[in-house]
Amino acid sequence: MDLTIYPGTLSGSLRAIPSKSQAHRLLICAAFADGPTRLVCPQISEDINATARCLRALGAEVTRTEEGFSIAPAKTVPERADLDCGESGSTLRFLLPVTGALGVNGTFHLGGRLPERPLSPLWEEMERMGCRLDRPTANTLRCRGKLAPGEYTVDGGISSQFITGLLLALALIPGESRVRVTGQLQSRPYLAMTQKAMEAFGVGTEGLALTGEHRFRSPGELNVEGDWSNAAFFLAVNALGSRVEMEGLDPDSAQGDRAVERILPMLEGCPTIPAGDIPDLVPVLAVVAGAKHGAIFTQIRRLRLKESDRVAAVCALLRALGGRGEATEDTLTVYPCRYQGGVVDSFGDHRIAMAAAVAATVAQGPVTVLGAQCAAKSYPDFWRDFGRLGGRYEQHIRG
Repeated sequence: MDLTIYPGTLSGSLRAIPSKSQAHRLLICAAFADGPTRLVCPQISEDINATARCLRALGAEVTRTEEGFSIAPAKTVPERADLDCGESGSTLRFLLPVTGALGVNGTFHLGGRLPERPLSPLWEEMERMGCRLDRPTANTLRCRGKLAPGEYTVDGGISSQFITGLLLALALIPGESRVRVTGQLQSRPYLAMTQKAMEAFGVGTEGLALTGEHRFRSPGELNVEGDWSNAAFFLAVNALGSRVEMEGLDPDSAQGDRAVERILPMLEGCPTIPAGDIPDLVPVLAVVAGAKHGAIFTQIRRLRLKESDRVAAVCALLRALGGRGEATEDTLTVYPCRYQGGVVDSFGDHRIAMAAAVAATVAQGPVTVLGAQCAAKSYPDFWRDFGRLGGRYEQHIRG
């Protein structure tokens, strides 16, 4: 599906969709708790559905309800399981060590660019601690064996998701365990989200250690908080002249992308913005920076390993609309411009498609987004909400 978006500002109020990052974590804790849990999560994305689907494969009863999810924990786990991760990196990186902790012979099915995204050093550490991993085909990953308690060492410079996966897994293994992080930890706020989610289920991880009795205990009912990552697109249009009021966002949230509120005013200048803790914000911040006075983004190396090579995709987006971005290995420089309109390839990346919509609000001519349906990966109703706020677009179905 392609969309042609016509220039024009947005206005109105919108409730933030539930946080994808928090929902992944709470679903996993609930699936292995000591009793049933209700999660208030009225909207779900393809990624959240992937985690729910995989937890069912591991024996949990995860039922979609009108208000969210009803989760009955796994009474027994299967000897073997097929886990369809779709294109969700969080699902794979969180549930791979969980499957190892349960001792399930699991086969993970990987879509999109997920087979290309890194699993080292998590792979090596899991093998050191009792599992055997292999790739039967280009799009599958197999995990056999069972993880042992003990000290796990992970370089934090690749992805905090590896640490999250290990913490969730170690809560399922009796005995004392610890995750020792080396190097410079990336996306630190996401690790804080994991620790907060585990604490909601009664498991402390102070110093990244799990000691004594550390089984997940159901809190009964929890609300999934509003998602700053996806709200960022509608906060960004406000920086370009729109008037959208976002509701349901926690100003004290542990979500790292809450930083968008602090960073957007900085784009009135030409700032240097470290992106190590906010990689998902770079596409939309780059679009705003291009329409303003430019910006320099540092610590962008990991953006090349997302649903697309986001560094190349952002540069292509800017170029397609008459702007300019230049990248080195770890720096992206965005130059000021006036967006002219044009055709933007989403590269199958939800954040590129939605960033293009932000640019379209101030472009001189229509912006066509190729593969616009990819927004559903994190925000299935994005285009509907964009239209409700006054965004004008035409949909084209490829034959």
